[in-house]
This record gives sequence, C-alpha cells and structure tokens, in this order.
Amino acid sequence: MYGYIKGIVTIIESNYIVLDNNGIGYLIYTSNPYSFNINDEYKVYVYQNVKEDEISLYGFKEKDEKDLFMKLIDVKGLGPKMALGIIAGNTNDVISAIERGDINYLKKFPKVGDKVARQIVLDLKGKLIDSETNVKTNEELVEALEALGYKKQDIKKVIPNIKSEKIEDQIKEALKLLLK
Repeated sequence: MYGYIKGIVTIIESNYIVLDNNGIGYLIYTSNPYSFNINDEYKVYVYQNVKEDEISLYGFKEKDEKDLFMKLIDVKGLGPKMALGIIAGNTNDVISAIERGDINYLKKFPKVGDKVARQIVLDLKGKLIDSETNVKTNEELVEALEALGYKKQDIKKVIPNIKSEKIEDQIKEALKLLLK
C-alpha cells in the first residue's frame, strides 16, 4: 500500500495523470487532473485499489481530500470512481451537504442517485466534522496563524472556540486563546 508518491507530472489526460518517480510512470486517476502542471514536481497522496482484474491508483493533492475519499468508499454502493467524482467538487461543500442531510446536492454528482445519496448521509453524517475539517473553519485563519509561527496541533485546539465571523476578528480571538 502506498501513502504518497512524489514525482514529476509527465502526462495529463481528462481523468488521470502520469507521475514519473525514478523512471517509473505511475498512472494515477485524479478528480481534477488539470490542476496539475506538466514538468512540475508534486507529492500526490494515493490510494491503491485492488480488484480481481485491475490494480489502480487514485491520487489527491491534499491529504484531507484523500481522507474524505477513504470515508466515501466505505459507504455501501459507492466505489472509488464515484467517490472521485464527488471529491471533484469543493470538499467543504460536500462535507456541509452531508452534515445538513442535503440529498439533492449529493445527487448532482455523476451516478449518485437517491439511494446512494441517502446512504452517504446515513453512514457519514456526524463523522466528518472535527476541529480541522469543520466547515466554519476558515483556511485563511489556519494559514495566517501558521505564518505567525504557531503549530497546526495548537491551532486545532483553539479553532472550535472561535465565534467571530470576520477573518480579522478570528485572528485576534485565536491569538488571545493561543497566548493563554
């Protein structure tokens, strides 16, 4: 099993990339291959899917995307290709829709019907929100605090206690909590 592969993108197609690592070209299915650039180096988080007649790799730029993908493929009736289609959307919107039980939003994705959408909500509602993936959490806030030298683990501890809406107020509030 692979955790990630670091290499240079040599080919970009409509549903996959080829990542060259020490002379071996790994074909990796990804939700948005055009977010990669040819001849640039990337660290791609991968999931290896082994079936009777096929071994395939699914890749993600961010670990959070892979984590959501892993939870989605555990849903009954939802395979890796369908999960990849869901990941192609904004992951925060997907998580929010699952938490709200928004079946209609989930049915917008390819091959996701009423039954699968309901199963996703049933299996995952309440299991996707933690201090790091909470939809109200602003990524700008985390980046700003990291830029000020705070560790991600410390930031995770204070984020659930932040009540402000504006980023400036969130930063001030977070700094007060971090300095305690």
